[in-house]
Formats: sequence, C-alpha cells, structure tokens
Amino acid sequence: MFSEIDKLFDENNHDPIILYNQKGEQISFEQIAIIPIKECVYAILKPIIPFEGTDPDEGFVFEIKEIDNKEVIVLVTDEKIIDDVFDVYFKLVEEE
Repeated sequence: MFSEIDKLFDENNHDPIILYNQKGEQISFEQIAIIPIKECVYAILKPIIPFEGTDPDEGFVFEIKEIDNKEVIVLVTDEKIIDDVFDVYFKLVEEE
C-alpha cells in the first residue's frame, strides 16, 4: 500500500491524497503540482470537496518534511513561502 507521500511522487497515481485536519477529519485532495525550491519540496493540493471558508479553486501549499525520522506532509502557513511556491508554479505553467 502506498503512503500519501508515495502517491504524490507517483506520476501514474490519480487517486486522491487523503490528509486529516486538526480535528481528525479526513480531507481528500487533488494533486496540482510538486514544486522543489532550494532544499525543500512543496505540494500544491486542492480539496476535492471545498470546505467552509474556501474557494472551489483554492489550492493549498504543503511541505514534505522529515519529523522524527518520518516523512510527513505539513500545511504551510507562511505567506512568503506560499507566494514563492505559487510564483514557481505559475512560471512552470507559462513555460508549457
């Protein structure tokens, strides 16, 4: 069975990325992009079913980090990092 991180890096994967919020509620995401910046790797994910307070086309930035020798997916809240990730993403889209 693939972990959610394995799914992110599998080019043939079309299954949703399943994450849990702070309340333990499951949220299914569609993967939009993987964006490496310097020594960090970020994922842009969009909720399949928008939740309260979000735009239907809103994407969220997550960082793939190692915590306690385990890779995890962590929501990014730093606006500068979010802006940087989306800047790189939009440049890549323009190039295609």
